[in-house]
Amino acid sequence: MSDRYELFLTCPKGLEGLLLEEAATLGLEEAREHTSAVRGFAHMETAYRLCLWSRLANRVLLVLKRFPVKDAESMYEGVLEVDWYEHMEPNGSLAVEFSGNGSGIDNTHFGALKVKDAIVDKLRQKDGTRPSVDKLNPDLRIHLRLDRGEAILSLDLSGHSLHQRGYRLQQGAAPLKENLAAAVLIRAGWPRIAAEGGALADPMCGVGTFLVEAAMMAADVAPNLTREQWGFSQWLGHVPAIWKKLQAEAQERADIGMAKPPLWIRGYEADPRLIQPAKNNIDRAGMSHWIKVYQGEVATFEPRPDQNQKGLVICNPPYGERLGDEASLLYLYQNLGERLRQACMGWEAAVFTGAPDLGKRMGIRSHKQYAFWNGALPCKLLLIKVQPEQFVTGERRTPEQREREREQNELDASAAPVVAAKSAKSAAPAPAPVEQARLSEGGQMFANRLQKNLKQLSKWARKEGIQCYRLYDADMPEYALAIDLYGDWVHVQEYAAPRSIDPEKAQARLFDALAAIPQALNVDKSKVVIKRRERQSGAKQYQRQSAQGQFMEVSEGDVKLLVNLTDYLDTGLFLDHRPLRLRIQREAAGKRFLNLYCYTATASVHAAKGGARSTTSVDLSKTYLDWARRNLSLNGFSDKNKLEQGDVMAWLEEDRNEYELIFIDPPTFSNSKRMEGIFDIQRDHVALLDLAMARLASGGVLYFSNNFRKFILDETLSARYNVEEITASTLDPDFARNSKIHRAWRITARG
Repeated sequence: MSDRYELFLTCPKGLEGLLLEEAATLGLEEAREHTSAVRGFAHMETAYRLCLWSRLANRVLLVLKRFPVKDAESMYEGVLEVDWYEHMEPNGSLAVEFSGNGSGIDNTHFGALKVKDAIVDKLRQKDGTRPSVDKLNPDLRIHLRLDRGEAILSLDLSGHSLHQRGYRLQQGAAPLKENLAAAVLIRAGWPRIAAEGGALADPMCGVGTFLVEAAMMAADVAPNLTREQWGFSQWLGHVPAIWKKLQAEAQERADIGMAKPPLWIRGYEADPRLIQPAKNNIDRAGMSHWIKVYQGEVATFEPRPDQNQKGLVICNPPYGERLGDEASLLYLYQNLGERLRQACMGWEAAVFTGAPDLGKRMGIRSHKQYAFWNGALPCKLLLIKVQPEQFVTGERRTPEQREREREQNELDASAAPVVAAKSAKSAAPAPAPVEQARLSEGGQMFANRLQKNLKQLSKWARKEGIQCYRLYDADMPEYALAIDLYGDWVHVQEYAAPRSIDPEKAQARLFDALAAIPQALNVDKSKVVIKRRERQSGAKQYQRQSAQGQFMEVSEGDVKLLVNLTDYLDTGLFLDHRPLRLRIQREAAGKRFLNLYCYTATASVHAAKGGARSTTSVDLSKTYLDWARRNLSLNGFSDKNKLEQGDVMAWLEEDRNEYELIFIDPPTFSNSKRMEGIFDIQRDHVALLDLAMARLASGGVLYFSNNFRKFILDETLSARYNVEEITASTLDPDFARNSKIHRAWRITARG
């Protein structure tokens, strides 16, 4: 065999340029970039060195042969011609990986099978001995890539992917692969900073991948020094003497590097469940005397033990995947930017993000950006110099300036207070407002509108004893949000933007709004809950979105109710029906009250409070009936208040009781598995109202409401009943700007 080989080094997409530089430094000759790979030529010593020292490659492939392929048979013959006795024993094991297509081979499994057959047929012995297939730990791993009619047949020298260093046996929800983390560190300038004796801090360290990769670079430890099993370990072409020499050199360099005074490398992680896995990974990497990990939120990390230390802050913030993540992520980025400005002056920072728009919310300009891919997700690396001239907020403020601003905020808050929520536990005093990034022009306009609405509505709410009300409902069309106050909590619903709106602009406006809300309302960011409200199918809007189980007690007049701001799209309290509930309370004395599609039975609680002789509440959902039971119990009502689970239409057909007061607030559409057929309010409201009116006692009143914007009440109903639309009188000032939030009718029997 020749002593100079063609090599392919594969890597994650986007790392080709960095890998080219690294491979050339390690001795690869005539190196050129390819898609997710680098190609070049080298002697065996360099091939081994690339396996041992490459921080960026996935695999080192040694090309055995290139040959033209016309069809599957010619590919088989080309593989068969290789003298496989030079590479493996007849009783050895192999795995074949096939990529590409063409020449009539469009199925990778079929392609791999033909390659395997050729190797096995070449090595088959007269006694039946032949190589076996072992996909996990083969003696030889063979690659064949079919590219425009040419086969590139290679031997994988690495074995398992080189990113698997062996120290990370425990990982978090969305870990970076080790070679991607190394690439980010290199792009961030860590090798230069480490050579100068600089420090490193990761305020969101997860299981410590950045920390370990950074420490190994700084200590000159080969990334795969401790790997025992290689793709060449059982290869007959392996030259152990060269390999052992390189291993000994790498071990000597590691011993020298590890004996140096360790650099200051610190990780901080808010999730307590990740602290021990991070420490375990660091121990396995042999870096526990270089790296310390602490539990703490972003706002608590302190990256410098003294004023003279400088270094790199690097992090990979979590990606938003769940309902409402945009809010928490926005504040995470804001807190990160604030911490950099307050405690990292003169440092460099590198933020690896799948949401670059959020990076703009840190209040510091990035001087460089690099595109990366984390698997299939496009990401950006934002490089930042933490200097006042890079601050979007201008010069760094002194503690005295921040104290004056805090006092001014308190004065502003007292001029237009948010009504505090009554809860089982007394609320802790709000923390002093933190330094905020300056709002964009649009964000400031939005904040001004919120403050104007708050000033107007808070007076009305205080006068009426109302604790929960709508503050904003897409008043400015470009900010398509509904914002409700629940005491000192803010519940934000984002309406899905029309398809005509650029999604990036819609996202930027959402971030503007989320940045403005805590400042405009002087509430802590942790008390802002955001949800996306889209057109829902069936019972989707009633399905659980989260499982935090956080119920909060609020009051509406003299009634106490439980709301849950996090777990469902709706909170358990339809604010727009407040006037109807209060009307029912005023009219309920001595009456039998029926509440259909009762949801959490808030209207039933009001009726019971108003002195109803009995209440009956019907709903299909056991979850909401349990919630209804808690609402009734909270107000001391349990007897004479029945809760019935069932499909309302079917239940009405069977019920034979009479009621003097009935309330119906049906969904627009329902196709629950627990009911027969599909309920459609426009199609089915006549049948529904006829069934309900049959249960209405003489002299009784039925209130009917729904929120289907295109709803048209059937004219024939007026021929049978007294029908009066009362929508205008069922809208409080907080819904005056949205008169189509619902429509309501008062219906009584004729004569």
